[in-house]
Amino acid sequence: MSFSSQYVRCAGREIHYTEWGAGHADTVIAWHGLARTGRDMDELAQHLSARYRVICPDTLGRGLSQWSPDPDREYCLDFYARLAADLFSQLDIERAHWVGTSMGGAIGMVCASGLAQPALTGRIASLVLNDNAPQLAVPAIERIKAYAGNPPAFDSMLELEAFFRQVYKPYGWLSDAQWRRMAETSARRLPDGRLTPHYDPAMIRQFTQHDDDYLIWRHYDAITAPVLCLRGAESDLVLPEVAQAMRTRGPRARVVEIPDCGHAPALNVPAQLDLVADFIDAHN
Repeated sequence: MSFSSQYVRCAGREIHYTEWGAGHADTVIAWHGLARTGRDMDELAQHLSARYRVICPDTLGRGLSQWSPDPDREYCLDFYARLAADLFSQLDIERAHWVGTSMGGAIGMVCASGLAQPALTGRIASLVLNDNAPQLAVPAIERIKAYAGNPPAFDSMLELEAFFRQVYKPYGWLSDAQWRRMAETSARRLPDGRLTPHYDPAMIRQFTQHDDDYLIWRHYDAITAPVLCLRGAESDLVLPEVAQAMRTRGPRARVVEIPDCGHAPALNVPAQLDLVADFIDAHN
């Protein structure tokens, strides 16, 4: 795998990203989920990097990006969209395809609508929503809040990996090497030497300080770019009736169910990678 690790200041905050396929004219932004990092997108980025420049950011408060000094105000979709708009500017991206898992998909919707960031109007060429929708199931949100808001700590890397294997089992099949990489790229040490997931626990304030931040039909309905929604067949976050509404409202998304996955498909096996790549190629 060939990529570079980069840092850029967006909206006054230091944001880390990996860049794949540098030098290609066309760009893909691949944005990870709520409590994850940009390294989740390694397989997808490698798959696309023969034809596209692929940018995989760590969201504010995740991975190697800065933690917010103002968590109540900045851990929300509106500020994440502001970061994204500045990322376009800083990296001289005129137009890009967007692939977003879970939260990354919601950020993509807010950006593609142009309502929060008018400067991005018309600049999202296509949008792939990986198990994300403009309305999410409340019980699933509560489940995510329960584990994400109180990250556990472990004495060893093997224990942390076992935790990830359990909590992210709905991702579907991952190789042993992919599970190990997830653990190693998602770990930080606490002052007492134990290991915990690499994110700011305060990011959960998005749910306590910003009511209905993920209820974004107004953004979805304003999107004109083509949209592909990959719904995990066993997802408890994107309900079938919401996916059906996405087919008939706004951009009239194409919805494809991914078998043997819940929330959210890992985008790491050929069938999933080809779905995304073919959709991007068709709208490039």
